[in-house]
Amino acid sequence: MRKTNSKLIIAIDGYSSCGKSTFAKQIAKTLGYIYIDSGAMYRAVTLYCLDNNLINDGEILMNKLLEELDRIEIGFRFNHESQLFETILNGENVEEKIRTVYVSNFVSPVSKIKEVRKKMVKIQRNMGKDKSIVMDGRDIGTVVFPDADLKIFMTASANIRAQRRYDESIEKGQRVSFTEIEKNILTRDRIDEGRKISPLKRAHDALLLDNSHITVKEQMVWVMKIIEDTLEK
Repeated sequence: MRKTNSKLIIAIDGYSSCGKSTFAKQIAKTLGYIYIDSGAMYRAVTLYCLDNNLINDGEILMNKLLEELDRIEIGFRFNHESQLFETILNGENVEEKIRTVYVSNFVSPVSKIKEVRKKMVKIQRNMGKDKSIVMDGRDIGTVVFPDADLKIFMTASANIRAQRRYDESIEKGQRVSFTEIEKNILTRDRIDEGRKISPLKRAHDALLLDNSHITVKEQMVWVMKIIEDTLEK
């Protein structure tokens, strides 16, 4: 599909390790849109907490976190040399750091904090004010952009999601446990679905995409046809 001047907001929600980011990045590159990884934003906040001793013995030091929340600046940039999108935390490229199991273990508790979500949603909406964006996360189509032009909800079996994350970690040279990764995924699912603030759920008008047994290429064929139809309306 050729790049288009038409402006859409495309919201992609779903469970962790479903390949939302890979899918969203490919759509953004194909359309010439800006890609925003909302999950990376919460991972970046979590990394900040860990690096600044705001998590002690597994407990988040709420008062200190709220005091420092305004010091956390998050953005994204496209690296033309690597052809990859990067997450920037207070001026530093933290794309690799935020993908570790160490960070993953604390993402859900941090992301369910009301004040953290409020700040992230504000940043996300500001990023999307001019449209032409693809954003993925847990509540993009339900909370951040309820009027998005196209909404997709992604899912896949927990075992397959764990295998994907395990393979990615091994490829990066990280020593990880498949059992630990699968346990983390199931725990995150439970927390994400059960939290009181912006729980993970499929928007009533979101298209369902179960990619347990289909490739990224097959997903792209599917979504590009839908985008073509949306642009023609």
